[in-house]
Amino acid sequence: MAIDHENVLASAGLSLPLLKILAENSFDSILITDNSKEGKIVYANKAFKKLTGHDPSDVIGLTPRILQGAGTDAKVTDRLRDVLKTGGKFEGKAINYKKDGTPFIMYWRVLPIKIGRNIEAWIAIQREGASI
Repeated sequence: MAIDHENVLASAGLSLPLLKILAENSFDSILITDNSKEGKIVYANKAFKKLTGHDPSDVIGLTPRILQGAGTDAKVTDRLRDVLKTGGKFEGKAINYKKDGTPFIMYWRVLPIKIGRNIEAWIAIQREGASI
């Protein structure tokens, strides 16, 4: 008999605590934005600070555009915007900027967080690529 892991976690009340532990201890930066047109940040993990220099508490309510700058490829951000409009998944890389202005290559995936058919938020999983 196959085990339905999702139901086991949900029935045991472990889903939220498990996700919190995973997010806070991930080597990758995790950013969650709301589903508003602006895409305001509602959560950033500790790895986000290590990646960008921005303290998670300082970016709540801002948008991920705080990481963009002169070298950020508009084609990539336009593609991301189009994917967000359709509720799809995105994967890409772009030059972004740390809090101190240092450019870096960021690889990231953006996925919708759905409840039923409704997108409630977006999660971005980010990591640094080769140095510029």
